[in-house]
Amino acid sequence: MDWERRLRARLAARRAPKKSEQELKDEEMELFTKYYMEWKGGKKSDNISYVNIPRFYYRNLWFLLDKHQTSPVIGEEAMINYENFLKVGEKAGPKCKQFFTAKIFAKLLHNDPYGRISIMQFFNYVMRKVWLHQTRIGLSLYDVAGQGYLRESDLENYILELIPTLPQLDGLEKSFYSFYVCTAVRKFFFFLDPLRTGKIKIQDILACSFLDDLLELRDEELSKESQETNWFSAPSALRVYGQYLNLDKDHNGMLSKEELSRYGTGTLTNIFLDRVFQECLTYDGEMDYKTYLDFVLALENRKEPAALQYIFKLLDIENKGHLNVFSLNYFFRAIQEQMKIHGQEPVSFQDVKDEIFDMVKPKDPYKISLQDLINSSQGDTVTSILIDLNGFWTYENREVLVASDNDNTADVDDT
Repeated sequence: MDWERRLRARLAARRAPKKSEQELKDEEMELFTKYYMEWKGGKKSDNISYVNIPRFYYRNLWFLLDKHQTSPVIGEEAMINYENFLKVGEKAGPKCKQFFTAKIFAKLLHNDPYGRISIMQFFNYVMRKVWLHQTRIGLSLYDVAGQGYLRESDLENYILELIPTLPQLDGLEKSFYSFYVCTAVRKFFFFLDPLRTGKIKIQDILACSFLDDLLELRDEELSKESQETNWFSAPSALRVYGQYLNLDKDHNGMLSKEELSRYGTGTLTNIFLDRVFQECLTYDGEMDYKTYLDFVLALENRKEPAALQYIFKLLDIENKGHLNVFSLNYFFRAIQEQMKIHGQEPVSFQDVKDEIFDMVKPKDPYKISLQDLINSSQGDTVTSILIDLNGFWTYENREVLVASDNDNTADVDDT
Protein backbone atom coordinates (compact mmCIF):
# COMPACT_ATOMS: atom_id res chain seq x y z
CA MET A 1 0.00 0.00 0.00
CA ASP A 2 1.50 3.38 -1.05
CA TRP A 3 1.10 5.34 2.19
CA GLU A 4 3.01 8.39 1.01
CA ARG A 5 0.93 8.73 -2.17
CA ARG A 6 -2.35 8.45 -0.25
CA LEU A 7 -1.29 10.98 2.32
CA ARG A 8 -0.05 13.51 -0.21
CA ALA A 9 -3.25 13.14 -2.25
CA ARG A 10 -5.47 13.70 0.77
CA LEU A 11 -3.38 16.65 1.92
CA ALA A 12 -3.37 18.24 -1.52
CA ALA A 13 -7.17 18.01 -1.68
CA ARG A 14 -7.65 19.52 1.74
CA ARG A 15 -4.74 21.98 1.85
CA ALA A 16 -5.74 25.56 2.56
CA PRO A 17 -3.29 28.42 1.83
CA LYS A 18 -3.55 29.82 5.37
CA LYS A 19 -2.36 26.63 7.12
CA SER A 20 1.08 26.80 8.71
CA GLU A 21 3.76 24.20 8.10
CA GLN A 22 3.23 22.83 11.62
CA GLU A 23 -0.52 22.47 11.01
CA LEU A 24 0.16 20.55 7.82
CA LYS A 25 2.60 18.25 9.65
CA ASP A 26 0.00 17.62 12.36
CA GLU A 27 -2.61 16.82 9.72
CA GLU A 28 -0.20 14.46 7.98
CA MET A 29 0.48 12.74 11.30
CA GLU A 30 -3.23 12.39 11.97
CA LEU A 31 -3.79 10.81 8.57
CA PHE A 32 -0.84 8.46 9.03
CA THR A 33 -2.24 7.32 12.37
CA LYS A 34 -5.64 6.75 10.75
CA TYR A 35 -4.20 4.65 7.91
CA TYR A 36 -1.91 2.76 10.26
CA MET A 37 -4.85 1.83 12.45
CA GLU A 38 -6.80 0.68 9.36
CA TRP A 39 -3.81 -1.46 8.35
CA LYS A 40 -3.78 -2.96 11.85
CA GLY A 41 -7.46 -3.79 11.52
CA GLY A 42 -8.95 -0.77 13.24
CA LYS A 43 -7.89 -1.78 16.77
CA LYS A 44 -6.76 1.55 18.10
CA SER A 45 -6.09 0.18 21.56
CA ASP A 46 -3.39 -2.18 20.25
CA ASN A 47 -0.89 0.66 20.24
CA ILE A 48 -2.40 3.11 22.69
CA SER A 49 0.76 3.01 24.81
CA TYR A 50 2.76 4.49 21.93
CA VAL A 51 0.96 7.85 21.73
CA ASN A 52 3.91 9.81 23.12
CA ILE A 53 6.55 8.33 20.82
CA PRO A 54 8.20 11.02 18.65
CA ARG A 55 6.86 11.59 15.14
CA PHE A 56 10.21 10.46 13.71
CA TYR A 57 9.66 6.90 14.87
CA TYR A 58 5.97 6.84 14.18
CA ARG A 59 5.99 8.07 10.59
CA ASN A 60 9.35 8.09 8.79
CA LEU A 61 10.24 4.56 9.83
CA TRP A 62 6.94 3.15 8.59
CA PHE A 63 7.22 4.92 5.23
CA LEU A 64 10.75 3.60 4.69
CA LEU A 65 9.74 0.04 5.58
CA ASP A 66 6.68 0.21 3.32
CA LYS A 67 8.76 1.59 0.45
CA HIS A 68 11.17 -1.36 0.72
CA GLN A 69 8.60 -4.16 0.75
CA THR A 70 9.91 -7.38 -0.75
CA SER A 71 7.82 -9.37 -3.24
CA PRO A 72 5.97 -11.62 -3.59
CA VAL A 73 3.01 -10.53 -1.47
CA ILE A 74 1.43 -13.41 0.44
CA GLY A 75 -1.99 -12.57 1.83
CA GLU A 76 -2.17 -9.05 3.28
CA GLU A 77 1.11 -9.18 5.22
CA ALA A 78 3.83 -6.80 3.97
CA MET A 79 7.26 -8.47 4.17
CA ILE A 80 10.88 -7.36 3.89
CA ASN A 81 14.06 -9.35 3.26
CA TYR A 82 17.42 -8.86 4.98
CA GLU A 83 18.98 -6.87 2.11
CA ASN A 84 16.18 -4.29 2.10
CA PHE A 85 16.09 -4.39 5.89
CA LEU A 86 19.71 -3.17 5.95
CA LYS A 87 18.93 -0.48 3.34
CA VAL A 88 16.14 0.90 5.55
CA GLY A 89 18.55 0.83 8.49
CA GLU A 90 20.99 3.05 6.57
CA LYS A 91 18.28 5.54 5.61
CA ALA A 92 16.40 5.60 8.94
CA GLY A 93 19.18 7.49 10.70
CA PRO A 94 21.25 7.00 13.88
CA LYS A 95 18.26 6.87 16.23
CA CYS A 96 17.00 3.68 14.58
CA LYS A 97 20.35 2.06 13.82
CA GLN A 98 20.28 -0.09 16.99
CA PHE A 99 17.20 -1.96 15.71
CA PHE A 100 18.62 -2.99 12.32
CA THR A 101 20.79 -5.89 13.43
CA ALA A 102 21.06 -9.48 12.25
CA LYS A 103 20.05 -10.64 15.74
CA ILE A 104 16.73 -8.75 15.69
CA PHE A 105 16.02 -9.85 12.10
CA ALA A 106 16.65 -13.49 13.08
CA LYS A 107 14.43 -13.13 16.16
CA LEU A 108 11.49 -12.03 13.97
CA LEU A 109 12.19 -14.55 11.21
CA HIS A 110 9.62 -17.35 11.23
CA ASN A 111 8.58 -19.68 8.41
CA ASP A 112 8.59 -17.37 5.40
CA PRO A 113 9.88 -19.41 2.40
CA TYR A 114 11.70 -16.33 1.06
CA GLY A 115 13.56 -15.56 4.28
CA ARG A 116 11.62 -12.37 5.03
CA ILE A 117 10.13 -10.86 8.18
CA SER A 118 6.81 -9.10 8.70
CA ILE A 119 7.08 -5.32 8.44
CA MET A 120 4.27 -4.93 10.93
CA GLN A 121 5.95 -7.20 13.49
CA PHE A 122 9.23 -5.33 13.16
CA PHE A 123 7.53 -1.94 13.37
CA ASN A 124 5.66 -2.96 16.52
CA TYR A 125 8.88 -4.38 17.97
CA VAL A 126 10.59 -1.00 17.53
CA MET A 127 7.59 0.89 18.93
CA ARG A 128 7.54 -1.36 21.96
CA LYS A 129 11.28 -0.94 22.62
CA VAL A 130 11.11 2.84 22.31
CA TRP A 131 8.05 2.97 24.54
CA LEU A 132 9.75 0.81 27.18
CA HIS A 133 12.79 3.08 27.12
CA GLN A 134 10.67 6.20 27.54
CA THR A 135 8.56 4.63 30.27
CA ARG A 136 11.66 3.47 32.15
CA ILE A 137 12.94 7.03 32.14
CA GLY A 138 9.53 8.26 33.36
CA LEU A 139 9.42 5.72 36.19
CA SER A 140 13.04 6.43 37.16
CA LEU A 141 12.09 10.03 37.90
CA TYR A 142 10.10 8.67 40.87
CA ASP A 143 12.95 6.44 42.07
CA VAL A 144 13.91 8.68 45.00
CA ALA A 145 16.66 6.35 46.23
CA GLY A 146 18.09 5.86 42.74
CA GLN A 147 18.40 2.09 43.23
CA GLY A 148 16.16 0.91 40.39
CA TYR A 149 13.19 0.30 42.72
CA LEU A 150 9.94 2.08 43.45
CA ARG A 151 8.54 2.17 46.96
CA GLU A 152 4.80 2.21 47.52
CA SER A 153 4.77 6.00 47.97
CA ASP A 154 6.84 6.44 44.77
CA LEU A 155 4.38 4.40 42.69
CA GLU A 156 1.48 6.24 44.30
CA ASN A 157 2.96 9.56 43.15
CA TYR A 158 3.54 8.20 39.65
CA ILE A 159 -0.06 6.99 39.25
CA LEU A 160 -1.55 10.11 40.87
CA GLU A 161 0.24 12.32 38.32
CA LEU A 162 -0.72 9.92 35.52
CA ILE A 163 -4.50 10.21 36.18
CA PRO A 164 -5.00 13.51 34.26
CA THR A 165 -3.41 11.94 31.15
CA LEU A 166 -5.89 9.03 31.06
CA PRO A 167 -9.17 10.07 29.36
CA GLN A 168 -11.00 7.00 30.69
CA LEU A 169 -10.52 8.39 34.23
CA ASP A 170 -11.87 11.87 33.41
CA GLY A 171 -15.12 11.12 35.24
CA LEU A 172 -13.47 10.31 38.57
CA GLU A 173 -14.14 12.74 41.39
CA LYS A 174 -10.96 14.18 42.87
CA SER A 175 -12.16 13.03 46.28
CA PHE A 176 -11.86 9.45 44.97
CA TYR A 177 -8.29 9.86 43.68
CA SER A 178 -6.65 8.56 46.86
CA PHE A 179 -8.82 5.42 46.83
CA TYR A 180 -8.19 4.93 43.11
CA VAL A 181 -4.42 5.24 43.57
CA CYS A 182 -4.53 2.79 46.48
CA THR A 183 -6.53 0.32 44.36
CA ALA A 184 -4.12 0.59 41.40
CA VAL A 185 -0.89 0.43 43.42
CA ARG A 186 -2.09 -2.59 45.39
CA LYS A 187 -2.22 -4.76 42.27
CA PHE A 188 1.42 -3.97 41.46
CA PHE A 189 2.59 -4.76 44.97
CA PHE A 190 0.42 -7.83 45.49
CA PHE A 191 1.79 -9.57 42.41
CA LEU A 192 5.30 -8.07 42.08
CA ASP A 193 6.32 -7.93 45.74
CA PRO A 194 5.45 -11.42 47.05
CA LEU A 195 7.96 -11.16 49.91
CA ARG A 196 6.36 -7.87 51.02
CA THR A 197 9.62 -5.90 50.97
CA GLY A 198 7.77 -2.65 50.27
CA LYS A 199 9.53 -2.01 46.95
CA ILE A 200 9.36 -3.25 43.35
CA LYS A 201 12.04 -3.32 40.65
CA ILE A 202 11.31 -0.89 37.83
CA GLN A 203 12.41 -3.70 35.50
CA ASP A 204 9.64 -5.94 36.89
CA ILE A 205 7.05 -3.18 36.39
CA LEU A 206 8.05 -2.86 32.74
CA ALA A 207 8.12 -6.63 32.21
CA CYS A 208 4.59 -7.30 33.47
CA SER A 209 1.38 -6.38 31.64
CA PHE A 210 -0.04 -4.13 34.37
CA LEU A 211 1.42 -0.93 32.96
CA ASP A 212 -0.06 -1.79 29.55
CA ASP A 213 -3.46 -2.24 31.21
CA LEU A 214 -3.11 1.09 33.00
CA LEU A 215 -2.01 3.00 29.91
CA GLU A 216 -4.80 1.37 27.90
CA LEU A 217 -7.01 3.93 29.64
CA ARG A 218 -5.58 6.56 27.28
CA ASP A 219 -7.89 5.13 24.63
CA GLU A 220 -10.99 7.32 24.56
CA GLU A 221 -12.91 4.61 22.69
CA LEU A 222 -12.08 1.72 25.03
CA SER A 223 -14.97 -0.76 24.95
CA LYS A 224 -17.18 -1.43 27.94
CA GLU A 225 -16.03 -5.08 27.98
CA SER A 226 -12.38 -4.03 28.11
CA GLN A 227 -13.09 -1.64 30.96
CA GLU A 228 -14.90 -4.31 32.96
CA THR A 229 -11.94 -6.71 32.74
CA ASN A 230 -9.30 -4.04 33.41
CA TRP A 231 -8.52 -3.71 37.14
CA PHE A 232 -7.34 -0.12 36.60
CA SER A 233 -10.48 1.18 34.86
CA ALA A 234 -12.86 3.55 36.64
CA PRO A 235 -15.78 1.04 36.64
CA SER A 236 -13.55 -1.67 38.13
CA ALA A 237 -12.11 0.59 40.85
CA LEU A 238 -15.58 1.88 41.73
CA ARG A 239 -16.91 -1.69 41.83
CA VAL A 240 -14.26 -2.84 44.30
CA TYR A 241 -14.59 0.23 46.50
CA GLY A 242 -18.38 0.06 46.31
CA GLN A 243 -18.30 -3.56 47.52
CA TYR A 244 -16.11 -2.49 50.44
CA LEU A 245 -18.59 0.24 51.42
CA ASN A 246 -21.53 -2.18 51.13
CA LEU A 247 -19.81 -4.66 53.44
CA ASP A 248 -19.06 -1.91 55.99
CA LYS A 249 -22.44 -1.99 57.72
CA ASP A 250 -21.43 0.12 60.73
CA HIS A 251 -19.78 2.73 58.45
CA ASN A 252 -16.58 2.98 60.48
CA GLY A 253 -14.37 2.59 57.42
CA MET A 254 -13.16 -0.87 58.48
CA LEU A 255 -14.42 -4.43 58.06
CA SER A 256 -15.00 -6.88 60.90
CA LYS A 257 -14.98 -10.64 60.37
CA GLU A 258 -18.78 -10.66 60.43
CA GLU A 259 -18.94 -7.94 57.78
CA LEU A 260 -16.37 -9.69 55.57
CA SER A 261 -18.35 -12.95 55.82
CA ARG A 262 -20.88 -11.46 53.36
CA TYR A 263 -18.19 -11.11 50.67
CA GLY A 264 -19.09 -12.58 47.27
CA THR A 265 -21.75 -15.25 47.64
CA GLY A 266 -21.40 -15.19 51.42
CA THR A 267 -20.28 -18.83 51.53
CA LEU A 268 -16.67 -18.53 52.75
CA THR A 269 -16.24 -20.67 55.86
CA ASN A 270 -15.81 -19.18 59.33
CA ILE A 271 -12.58 -21.13 59.84
CA PHE A 272 -11.06 -19.57 56.71
CA LEU A 273 -12.19 -16.09 57.76
CA ASP A 274 -10.65 -16.67 61.20
CA ARG A 275 -7.36 -17.40 59.49
CA VAL A 276 -7.63 -14.25 57.37
CA PHE A 277 -7.91 -12.10 60.49
CA GLN A 278 -5.16 -14.05 62.25
CA GLU A 279 -2.60 -13.70 59.47
CA CYS A 280 -3.44 -10.40 57.76
CA LEU A 281 -2.75 -6.92 59.03
CA THR A 282 -5.72 -5.66 61.06
CA TYR A 283 -6.44 -2.75 63.39
CA ASP A 284 -8.20 -3.70 66.62
CA GLY A 285 -9.39 -6.85 64.86
CA GLU A 286 -10.75 -5.05 61.79
CA MET A 287 -9.53 -4.88 58.21
CA ASP A 288 -8.76 -1.63 56.34
CA TYR A 289 -9.21 -1.02 52.60
CA LYS A 290 -5.61 -1.87 51.65
CA THR A 291 -5.79 -5.26 53.40
CA TYR A 292 -9.18 -5.84 51.79
CA LEU A 293 -7.65 -5.23 48.34
CA ASP A 294 -5.09 -8.00 48.93
CA PHE A 295 -7.94 -10.29 49.95
CA VAL A 296 -9.92 -9.47 46.79
CA LEU A 297 -6.91 -9.83 44.48
CA ALA A 298 -6.18 -13.26 45.99
CA LEU A 299 -9.72 -14.59 45.67
CA GLU A 300 -10.33 -13.15 42.19
CA ASN A 301 -7.06 -14.55 40.79
CA ARG A 302 -6.82 -18.01 42.36
CA LYS A 303 -4.95 -19.45 39.40
CA GLU A 304 -2.04 -17.03 39.87
CA PRO A 305 1.01 -18.05 41.96
CA ALA A 306 0.88 -14.87 44.07
CA ALA A 307 -2.78 -15.51 44.94
CA LEU A 308 -2.10 -19.17 45.75
CA GLN A 309 0.77 -18.10 47.99
CA TYR A 310 -1.60 -15.78 49.88
CA ILE A 311 -4.23 -18.52 50.37
CA PHE A 312 -1.65 -21.25 51.06
CA LYS A 313 -0.29 -19.25 53.98
CA LEU A 314 -3.79 -19.19 55.47
CA LEU A 315 -4.30 -22.93 54.93
CA ASP A 316 -0.90 -23.80 56.44
CA ILE A 317 -2.19 -23.64 60.04
CA GLU A 318 0.85 -25.41 61.46
CA ASN A 319 3.24 -23.12 59.56
CA LYS A 320 5.17 -26.13 58.23
CA GLY A 321 5.35 -25.05 54.60
CA HIS A 322 3.04 -27.84 53.46
CA LEU A 323 -0.53 -29.10 53.79
CA ASN A 324 -1.09 -32.53 55.29
CA VAL A 325 -4.20 -34.61 55.97
CA PHE A 326 -4.74 -32.82 59.28
CA SER A 327 -4.82 -29.32 57.74
CA LEU A 328 -7.06 -30.45 54.86
CA ASN A 329 -9.49 -32.04 57.32
CA TYR A 330 -9.38 -28.94 59.56
CA PHE A 331 -10.73 -26.75 56.76
CA PHE A 332 -13.05 -29.28 55.13
CA ARG A 333 -14.93 -29.89 58.38
CA ALA A 334 -16.26 -26.34 58.08
CA ILE A 335 -17.57 -27.18 54.61
CA GLN A 336 -19.29 -30.29 56.03
CA GLU A 337 -20.89 -28.20 58.79
CA GLN A 338 -22.21 -25.69 56.25
CA MET A 339 -23.68 -28.53 54.20
CA LYS A 340 -25.59 -29.76 57.28
CA ILE A 341 -26.91 -26.24 57.92
CA HIS A 342 -28.23 -26.14 54.35
CA GLY A 343 -29.85 -29.56 54.73
CA GLN A 344 -27.37 -31.39 52.52
CA GLU A 345 -25.76 -34.74 53.21
CA PRO A 346 -22.08 -34.09 54.10
CA VAL A 347 -19.54 -35.57 51.72
CA SER A 348 -16.92 -37.93 53.17
CA PHE A 349 -13.61 -36.20 53.87
CA GLN A 350 -11.75 -39.35 52.87
CA ASP A 351 -13.17 -39.11 49.35
CA VAL A 352 -12.36 -35.40 49.05
CA LYS A 353 -8.84 -35.91 50.43
CA ASP A 354 -8.13 -38.63 47.85
CA GLU A 355 -9.45 -36.43 45.04
CA ILE A 356 -7.27 -33.50 46.14
CA PHE A 357 -4.12 -35.60 46.21
CA ASP A 358 -5.05 -37.11 42.83
CA MET A 359 -5.47 -33.61 41.36
CA VAL A 360 -2.27 -32.16 42.79
CA LYS A 361 -0.01 -35.23 42.50
CA PRO A 362 2.52 -33.89 45.04
CA LYS A 363 6.13 -35.08 45.10
CA ASP A 364 5.57 -36.35 48.64
CA PRO A 365 2.40 -38.52 48.68
CA TYR A 366 1.58 -37.37 52.23
CA LYS A 367 1.88 -33.59 51.97
CA ILE A 368 1.26 -30.79 49.50
CA SER A 369 3.67 -27.88 49.08
CA LEU A 370 2.88 -24.51 47.54
CA GLN A 371 4.97 -25.45 44.52
CA ASP A 372 2.99 -28.68 44.14
CA LEU A 373 -0.19 -26.63 44.12
CA ILE A 374 1.15 -24.21 41.50
CA ASN A 375 2.61 -26.97 39.28
CA SER A 376 -0.65 -28.92 39.29
CA SER A 377 -2.64 -26.03 37.69
CA GLN A 378 -5.44 -27.15 40.03
CA GLY A 379 -4.70 -24.68 42.83
CA ASP A 380 -7.86 -22.65 42.26
CA THR A 381 -10.05 -25.76 42.42
CA VAL A 382 -8.34 -27.17 45.53
CA THR A 383 -8.52 -23.91 47.46
CA SER A 384 -12.16 -23.37 46.50
CA ILE A 385 -13.04 -26.87 47.79
CA LEU A 386 -11.48 -26.06 51.18
CA ILE A 387 -12.63 -22.49 51.86
CA ASP A 388 -15.90 -21.84 50.04
CA LEU A 389 -19.12 -23.88 50.13
CA ASN A 390 -20.17 -22.47 46.78
CA GLY A 391 -16.78 -23.41 45.33
CA PHE A 392 -17.09 -26.94 46.69
CA TRP A 393 -20.65 -27.26 45.41
CA THR A 394 -19.51 -26.16 41.93
CA TYR A 395 -16.75 -28.76 41.96
CA GLU A 396 -18.99 -31.53 43.32
CA ASN A 397 -21.65 -30.86 40.67
CA ARG A 398 -19.25 -30.13 37.79
CA GLU A 399 -20.56 -33.01 35.64
CA VAL A 400 -24.18 -31.91 36.09
CA LEU A 401 -23.23 -28.30 35.26
CA VAL A 402 -21.36 -29.36 32.12
CA ALA A 403 -24.32 -31.48 31.00
CA SER A 404 -26.66 -28.56 31.65
CA ASP A 405 -24.45 -26.21 29.59
CA ASN A 406 -24.40 -28.73 26.74
CA ASP A 407 -28.19 -29.03 26.85
CA ASN A 408 -28.55 -25.25 26.71
CA THR A 409 -26.15 -25.07 23.76
CA ALA A 410 -28.14 -27.76 21.95
CA ASP A 411 -31.37 -25.84 22.60
CA VAL A 412 -29.84 -22.71 21.09
CA ASP A 413 -28.62 -24.64 18.05
CA ASP A 414 -32.12 -26.07 17.50
CA THR A 415 -33.80 -22.67 17.47
